[in-house]
Amino acid sequence: MAKEFPVPPVVFTPSTPTHRRHPPPGMGVSPPPAFAPPRPSTSSAANPLPFMSFDVSAAAASSSSAPPLFAGPIGVGGSGASFEDEPPLLEELGINTRQIWRKTISILHPFRSTDPSLHADADLSGPFLFLLSFGLFQLLAGKFHFGIVLGWVTVASLFLYFVFSMLSGGRRGDLDLYRCVSLVGYCMLPMVIFSAVSLFLPRGGGFIFGVGMAFVIWSTRVCTRLLGELASSGDEHRGLIAYACWLVYMLFSLLVIF
Repeated sequence: MAKEFPVPPVVFTPSTPTHRRHPPPGMGVSPPPAFAPPRPSTSSAANPLPFMSFDVSAAAASSSSAPPLFAGPIGVGGSGASFEDEPPLLEELGINTRQIWRKTISILHPFRSTDPSLHADADLSGPFLFLLSFGLFQLLAGKFHFGIVLGWVTVASLFLYFVFSMLSGGRRGDLDLYRCVSLVGYCMLPMVIFSAVSLFLPRGGGFIFGVGMAFVIWSTRVCTRLLGELASSGDEHRGLIAYACWLVYMLFSLLVIF
């Protein structure tokens, strides 16, 4: 037989509705006030972060009355120098455009004696410009010879320097490898002119060979004179020096012709 337990009755009391009823039309209802969280003015144990009031006008007045931190002029490295006092970029790189122009003009006169003291101060800016121009003219002719030109000039400079070392027996005077590269590069100017002129000459004829030989003699004459003046034993072996220079510039002329 099942045992019965007495259950007390459950009474549900009516509660207020949770939804908000709209007021009837015509009756104004004031909006609820905006929520503003309390901000304590002082710190306490429960609130360790103090809140301070900030006045914009007072802060601006205090910042305008404060003395400037840097009263002196600001310069590079704190020295007070301005950019107007800085030297030009070409001068910092060691490129003297006036000297390059004077060397170029001295080589452009094939029948005038070149001043060797002008080329005593060697540089590679002018030779690099001439070699770049030579390669550009060859590129206009459909030949990509930039690497070949740079390699041949390097080998030619080493060849002439070795020839002078063998002829002078170690007495090279003011001629070193850097100055030798500079002279070979500057004397490439007639070859640059020949490379530009060859664009308008017929290919495969004897006329272009004659023009090329004239420019080779021009470069050989200038380079032989400059190398002979700067080297101590250049006058004694001028014929051998001229032959070595002729071989160098003949190779460049063949590069232009073919």
